[in-house]
Amino acid sequence: MRVYLVAGELSGDILGAGLMQALRQRRPDVEFRGIGGPRMQAQGLESLYPLETLSVMGLVEVLKHLPGLIKVRRHLKRDALAWRPDVMIGIDAPDFNLGLELQLRQRGIRTAHYVSPSVWAWRQGRVKKIARAVDAMLTFLPFEAAFYAEHRVPVAYVGHPLADELPLVNDRGAAREALGLDPVTPTLALLPGSRSNEVRFQGEIFLRAAAALRERLGELQVVIPAASPQRRRELEALLERFPPLADRVTLCDGRSREAMTAADAVLLTSGTAALETMLCHRAMVVAYRMAPATYWLAQRLVKTRWISLPNLIAQEGLVPELIQDAVDAERLVETLTPWFEESARREALETRFAELHAGLQRGASERAASAVLELVEQGALSVTATSA
Repeated sequence: MRVYLVAGELSGDILGAGLMQALRQRRPDVEFRGIGGPRMQAQGLESLYPLETLSVMGLVEVLKHLPGLIKVRRHLKRDALAWRPDVMIGIDAPDFNLGLELQLRQRGIRTAHYVSPSVWAWRQGRVKKIARAVDAMLTFLPFEAAFYAEHRVPVAYVGHPLADELPLVNDRGAAREALGLDPVTPTLALLPGSRSNEVRFQGEIFLRAAAALRERLGELQVVIPAASPQRRRELEALLERFPPLADRVTLCDGRSREAMTAADAVLLTSGTAALETMLCHRAMVVAYRMAPATYWLAQRLVKTRWISLPNLIAQEGLVPELIQDAVDAERLVETLTPWFEESARREALETRFAELHAGLQRGASERAASAVLELVEQGALSVTATSA
């Protein structure tokens, strides 16, 4: 059995390695070829290019590298057609992989795409190209599977690898002890973002809200995980403007999951952090500010009722979402306060998050491998595989 895999960044390398390991357990005769990083290579992938080849972000950067990316895709097409894999699997990197998948499928090679692009949220017209490009879409989340089923794209909902990785039972006290936090003081985790512009747009407002919340509650300790050394320097500079609060802030390098688990509530930007907080079973407020021009464009392109993954997964407004001009310190304090003062409400949400976590904890790598093998051996996904 031959499997062609193309991953474009670290997260794809992790996903690809898990999928490869699960495939090899079922089919010891399997061979792998394509693009991947050290984890995928350790599972036996013959990688034709470095993992970073496809890791190009931003419009200007993509345009600059476009001729090289086109050359790489042409080479991969020729190589795959010569090698004749049983299936080609694109892992994320949709702008690159969907084009390659389309070209190979037109030449008779079965294709699958692992990790759905956010087609359900914006540029929904892309689903027509996806339908032409793939024999199977492997999705993390149930609402994604429902979207593809509605548009008659063969889909397998495999569950989320993060849900498999994080435990269904966690210990708030142990997390506080590990971070050097007081075991009984009300605790707020702040995650203003992993990018510089996110810290610039939200960092000061988040700290102002934390200071005001501490005054309201009488006591509060704050833990802030810095995503990188540069983010830590930016956060340290911001904290200098809040000397009374700074004495009650624990700034740590990484360790975001410990910070989430230690908290009574989390104030964060939208994105994967919201999903991780849900999987740590912690109450949260999602707040997001962006450049005015970007917000103007997003209002016209995004076709979804909610922006945070917990609400999208639950298909209801479990988590407060504040966007753009609604993100001010006073509003944040008003929205955060109930999570500290209404323990029954907070505990009910934590229980609901644990239930959602259990629903996502499906053994993603094994289910993805099952869908791939079904595609190879039967030529299509069964009705069972396409159900959410």
